[in-house]
Amino acid sequence: MMKKRALKPNELEELRVLADYQLGLGAGEALIPSLDRVSVAVSPNTLRIRNVYVDGRLAFSIRAGDSKIILHIYGGYLLWRNYSKYPRIVIADEVSESIADGGNVFAKHVLYVDDYLRAGDEVIVVNEQLDLLAVGTLKLSPTEILSFTYGEAVRVREGIKKLNIPKP
Repeated sequence: MMKKRALKPNELEELRVLADYQLGLGAGEALIPSLDRVSVAVSPNTLRIRNVYVDGRLAFSIRAGDSKIILHIYGGYLLWRNYSKYPRIVIADEVSESIADGGNVFAKHVLYVDDYLRAGDEVIVVNEQLDLLAVGTLKLSPTEILSFTYGEAVRVREGIKKLNIPKP
């Protein structure tokens, strides 16, 4: 079982650099706001950080195999709220409800996807009004998503309804 503990100052900088590298310059500060609001869970065997909690809520995990950030809905919320260049995919309003419940995004419902993204990247799913709906992993490239009329575009990890976050 992983033990929770406070984040150390040197670890704060390491996590911010990792987030900036994977999600874009400035994402680290948006995702990990301050040392006093963050705690971590570490692996008992390797003593490496596996889960990062902000304000007591799971924001993201760090995958053991490649140290990649895996967003959870609260981390997606922090990025969506505090970082204007978050990795985004915009979907049609007609399927917003099912995506907010945790359903996957299919290519035919995608209206826009940031062209710098690649398959396997973490993305934030928003509706036409740019309201946060879900977080997940991109399964196709942006070119494929916009040219296909079938297939899964985003494997949704968590929808906004899983975490009760007040709308702005």
